[in-house]
Amino acid sequence: MSEKTRFALWIEKETLDLVRQNYIEDNCKTQSEYIAKAILFYTGYLNTNNAMEYLPEVLSEILEGKLDMLGSRIGRLLFKLAVECNISNHILAADTDMDVPTYERLRGRSVREVKETNGKISFKDDLIFQRSV
Repeated sequence: MSEKTRFALWIEKETLDLVRQNYIEDNCKTQSEYIAKAILFYTGYLNTNNAMEYLPEVLSEILEGKLDMLGSRIGRLLFKLAVECNISNHILAADTDMDVPTYERLRGRSVREVKETNGKISFKDDLIFQRSV
C-alpha cells in the first residue's frame, strides 16, 4: 500500500454533503477513500479514448439494446423498401421497349449520378434528362 498524505481540501458544502451521503453506499470505509476513488475515476475518464470503460454497465446495456432495436427497425424498413422497388422494376420492365445495352448505359449513368450527388437524386432531374434525349 502506498503512503498517504494529508492535505487541505476546499470543497463546496453541497459537494461535501454528496460525499457524506454516498461514501457508505459505495462500500468506502472513509470519505477520503470515496474522494480518492472519484479522482481516480475522473482522471481515468479524461485520459482514455474509450469512455465506455467508465460508463455504468447498466447505461451501456441500455444503449446497446436501443441501438439493436434501431438497427432491426431500419433493416425491416429497408427490406420493405427493396420489395416496393422490385415491384416497380417489374412493372417498368414489363412496359418498356428498352434493350439490354441501353439498360447497361443507363445503369452506368445512374451509378455516376448517385456518386456525384452523394445519393441526392431527384425524379425531376431524371425526367428533364430523359425528355432531352
